[in-house]
Amino acid sequence: MDLNLLIALDTLLREGSVAKAAARLSLSPPAMSRTLTRIREATGDPILVRAGRGLVPTPRAVAMQDEVRAVVERAARLLAPGAPSRPEEFVRSFAIRANDALIWSLGARLIARAAKEAPKVVLRFVPEGDEDVDALRDGRVDLDIGVQGALGPEIRMQQLSVEHSVALVRKENHLASGRVTSKRFAAASHLLISRRGKSHGPIDRELAKEGLARHVAAVVPSFGAALSIVSTSDLVVTVPAGVAATAARTFEVVSFRIPLELESLAFAMAWHPRFDADPAHAWLRDGVRASFRAPK
Repeated sequence: MDLNLLIALDTLLREGSVAKAAARLSLSPPAMSRTLTRIREATGDPILVRAGRGLVPTPRAVAMQDEVRAVVERAARLLAPGAPSRPEEFVRSFAIRANDALIWSLGARLIARAAKEAPKVVLRFVPEGDEDVDALRDGRVDLDIGVQGALGPEIRMQQLSVEHSVALVRKENHLASGRVTSKRFAAASHLLISRRGKSHGPIDRELAKEGLARHVAAVVPSFGAALSIVSTSDLVVTVPAGVAATAARTFEVVSFRIPLELESLAFAMAWHPRFDADPAHAWLRDGVRASFRAPK
């Protein structure tokens, strides 16, 4: 199979549509259909089959998709002019997926590093969504930062820090002074951060073990909204310790240890192995590591 057919196969599998693949490769739909016929003849497999009004990949197509993508990318790197190795020469746009609390606490440091070392680099912070690994595989996300769940076996991952959760309140809050017991903590009004609107979590389960329950006054979808509310009210919000330390430098808020046995938060970054030897991506990963090591 020649390289053009591999590129066409990669595009067909990514788009799942002859018309969309044709548009992406600047071909006419009939020409793309003829190319699909050639691919079917070369592989001995239908590759894409009709399902209702659309097309779905065959089991063999699904099995070969990642390998085809990797071959096309390796060929593109091999045939491309030599990639720059010095940060000041990088001309890239990186999509970094993270929740807004991490963006808030790390974003300024990463942007400042890019401005100083790689001024032609653009950092695009994208919000968390379904956290699907496909976004890393197909290049929609270059680096995923957060508490990582199960990822594909080929995905690279590196731990960045292990933090505990703390409670964050404004300085005038009565919990900002004195010893905070589990009863005193439960008696306060709480603010939760949840993109899905959940009003119950690990803290509630731990309180229940002591026969306690807390009052959740509100649930907001982002850390920015929570920080704005907590800094001007008597509500309590739970955040990672590193995020709380950053917030305390900007807002009139303080943090204290939560008097419960909560699991630590292990933050890590994940990326696809095709970027292992990429100098620009290696520079980005180094910047993320340095940002996590910097004093909070």
